[in-house]
Amino acid sequence: MERKLKIAQYGCGKMSVYLMRYVLEKGGELVAAFDVDPALIGRDVGGLMGGAPVGVTVSDAADADALLKKTKPDACIIATRSTMAELKDAFAVCAQNGVNAISTCEEALYPWNSSPGITEELDALAKRHGCTLCGSGYPDLYWGTLITTLAGSMASIRRIKGSSSYNVEDYGIALAKGHGAGLTTEAFEREIGRYNSLSSEKIGALVERGEYVPSYMWNQNGWLCRRMGLTVVSQTQRCVPHTWREDLRSETLGVTIRAGDVTGMSAIVTTETAEGITLETECVGKVYAPGEFDRNEWSLEGEPDTTVVVNRPATVELTCGTIVNRLPQLIVARPGYVTTDELPVAAYMVKPMNWYV
Repeated sequence: MERKLKIAQYGCGKMSVYLMRYVLEKGGELVAAFDVDPALIGRDVGGLMGGAPVGVTVSDAADADALLKKTKPDACIIATRSTMAELKDAFAVCAQNGVNAISTCEEALYPWNSSPGITEELDALAKRHGCTLCGSGYPDLYWGTLITTLAGSMASIRRIKGSSSYNVEDYGIALAKGHGAGLTTEAFEREIGRYNSLSSEKIGALVERGEYVPSYMWNQNGWLCRRMGLTVVSQTQRCVPHTWREDLRSETLGVTIRAGDVTGMSAIVTTETAEGITLETECVGKVYAPGEFDRNEWSLEGEPDTTVVVNRPATVELTCGTIVNRLPQLIVARPGYVTTDELPVAAYMVKPMNWYV
């Protein structure tokens, strides 16, 4: 494409600072930005990035429809919330205007096995208006194509085990509480662990009806199975509490978690496949004790056994870099809700992004 790609930013919080800067550095043109926060509305996005004005101000998200019609971006990056139910309206306003959209939302990476109704509705809307919707970010590569690429070097695989940890202190009070931080172990079992004994059929039905929110690995296992051509036979999730031997202060919760109480949890998703490969993956979200840090570890058991470990990953920057590198692929993909297991592996852009379209 001869001209610069026109990009809109939906959600102008912490992630957008990197996303918008990366778009400009990769030769894109920012044409619109949206948010719901009154403190951000009206500000030039250049100031949000810590630089000089760029001539694009943050508009109220309520005006997204009119501004998308006016600016006609090639793609919109959505960096707001973490579930498809929360993102439905943002995806829909993009699709209704024929604007390709990609989201940092973890569930959006592979929502077919957790929010099929919403995904089917958005898929039909995108097809009707000739655009593409998808999700990407850190899990796309570090829980996805990194693993399937390693699998390409294996002679046989019996089991894939993955574990990724994060400090709930970095993501706000809602996420910390959702991981059980601050509960007693008894309260955790009553409120969160009570679903652990459910069968694959029962927990799957609850997920599809929106009555049980699975961990990010629920979607990730679906993505991995789809990419590898595996047939899912059953899938379950267990939530296991974490504790610490000493009192632990949580600034996010504004409390001191007593020794022996819950600091967070592991959500462990086990997927059995018809091909005999088992996937056992976990998200570990907790208030970190001294010396703990983010860690991403995956092991492929078979011939030969293979393990990859990433310590202290820069999750925000890696998420945003992956999203921006996906933009050309998003723009040329078929219409509909297209998960990234269908796309080529995300690649570093040496030239301006319009060169790849």
